[in-house]
Amino acid sequence: MKPLILTECPRDAMQGLHDFVPTELKVKFIDAILACGFSRIDFGSFVSPKAIPQMQDTANVLDQLQDSDSQLLAIIANERGATEASKFDRIQFLGYPFSISETFQKRNTNASIEESLERVQSIQNIALKANKKLLVYLSMAFGNPYGDPWHPDIALEWAKRLNSYGIQHLSLADTIGISTKANIEYLFGILSQEFENIEIGMHLHSTEALVIEKIDAAYRCGCSVFDMAIQGFGGCPMAEDKLTGNLNTNLVLKYFEDNHISHPISMPAFFKANAIANEIFSKYH
Repeated sequence: MKPLILTECPRDAMQGLHDFVPTELKVKFIDAILACGFSRIDFGSFVSPKAIPQMQDTANVLDQLQDSDSQLLAIIANERGATEASKFDRIQFLGYPFSISETFQKRNTNASIEESLERVQSIQNIALKANKKLLVYLSMAFGNPYGDPWHPDIALEWAKRLNSYGIQHLSLADTIGISTKANIEYLFGILSQEFENIEIGMHLHSTEALVIEKIDAAYRCGCSVFDMAIQGFGGCPMAEDKLTGNLNTNLVLKYFEDNHISHPISMPAFFKANAIANEIFSKYH
């Protein structure tokens, strides 16, 4: 197996909270995560504050973060966001959600799939000029709740088109927790064989009862790149009224340790970050 690339997602955890988390508390939380040894931190987003008001202070948070070897990833939804995020040297990755569900693409980025594909090309050019890497989330990769057409071959076709623009980082995203052991293995198997030389990760949302089953399926079929959030907090406010949380980092790390799989996370530092997560999510809703 390749070395694990683990991304902690405080942005995804906090973005759906109704009450605004003060900037200084966000900084405290993300600083604690930066001390843990995660490969990447999905720390914030440069999107409309009307759409995601919780992330309106992303630039202020970034200015106050401690130095770390962890790479920082910012979510963007269009060229304007990509241009803004690219101004910051600390940011190494831009993350763009590309949905293969027409309905969700319009809900999430106010664009059709074809319009979104044009955005990817423009954003890739912005990223390359700024020496950033673009990670594209293949959103609704495992199905959708809207009745839009879905099949693994549809996911494969869009992945091919994205790759034709030079995209080297893809993440199979399941925003609503619809993925199963079988379709995780099947879809990852198809894409990993088709694209041997690019990074393909998993951004899975899940009920807590199915976390171990899903992470085990992904790991055993060769995936080594995973997104997660402490205690499984979060979910996409653009997807459904009832949020399905992220993969629970606590359970994922336990899975790795129970199966004697080496990971880069400092557990003492992680316990400190976990305590701050409790502080945030018990107070802000």
